Amino acid sequence: MSEKKRCIGILTSGGDAPGMNAAIRAVTRTAIYNGFSVKGIYRGYKGLIDNDIVDFKTQNVSNIIQMGGTILKTARCKEFTTPEGRKIAYENMKKHGIDAIVAIGGDGTLTGARVFATEFNFPIIGIPGTIDNDLYGTDRTIGYDTALNTIMECVDKIRDTATSHERLFFIEVMGRDAGFLALNGAIAAGAEAAIIPEISTEVDQLEELINNGFRKSKNSSIVLVAESPHTGGAIHLAERVKAEFPKYDVRVSILGHLQRGGSPTAEDRILASRMGEAAISALLDDQRNVMIGVRNNEIVYVPFSKAIKYDKPINRDLLNTLKTLSI
Repeated sequence: MSEKKRCIGILTSGGDAPGMNAAIRAVTRTAIYNGFSVKGIYRGYKGLIDNDIVDFKTQNVSNIIQMGGTILKTARCKEFTTPEGRKIAYENMKKHGIDAIVAIGGDGTLTGARVFATEFNFPIIGIPGTIDNDLYGTDRTIGYDTALNTIMECVDKIRDTATSHERLFFIEVMGRDAGFLALNGAIAAGAEAAIIPEISTEVDQLEELINNGFRKSKNSSIVLVAESPHTGGAIHLAERVKAEFPKYDVRVSILGHLQRGGSPTAEDRILASRMGEAAISALLDDQRNVMIGVRNNEIVYVPFSKAIKYDKPINRDLLNTLKTLSI
């Protein structure tokens, strides 16, 4: 990559996350700074198949660092899961002279990148952009901090009405099969508990919550619930409470896509900028098939195989912190 001027393609795929634009900006400007030309690939892997590819200059990424979502758009693409679809994508990419790709997204994005890179012996660098913070090998993913702050602000507002009416609120947050948003959101917002998928097979979290003297010193309570088949979700838990513990006045709030929107926090902008620059540095070092991560505030390269294969563990000390502070 470093021997002569090359062309780098950038795409965003999967669920959008605040800070993706900051990453696009960093990749584009670092690539141009190092003498590469840049192509923006619209709508992720679908754009590769549909030939939705345009030249990107430094002005294309002006005034986007503060914007949520992704200017490159994102889309699901079933065709890319087939060898025929990937072949079309590869041919379109070569027509545009693209020699490497930086793919920004979550687990599905990196899975697609790994298959494509292996199939065509092609260099791809991944940047973890997902509010779920569930990718192995990195302490944080782009969008997580912003989503966490959004959850905190929403819970603060819900607490006002929960207190006024002396109610028990189940607030469902995103995270798929990971409880990072629920657990850390609960601590940040002063919630009484978090129900997360990581310990759902170990204990009946709802029963434990009630039996441990839940609400013994409070006239209202808030419980954050990670959306997951393992937890059953907030609606399921509320129905259980109504059936098994009818003395509680229960309400449900599902935050949904609120968590994905909004201007990225300073932390997410800085993280995205560092990772975007690091992605080009990785290509200059002839790295391929790795995800850019950050551990102990240092940039690391994580092989796709590890980032995708392994589950990221929850910090169980935080469960004790939440339990202690909820009395």
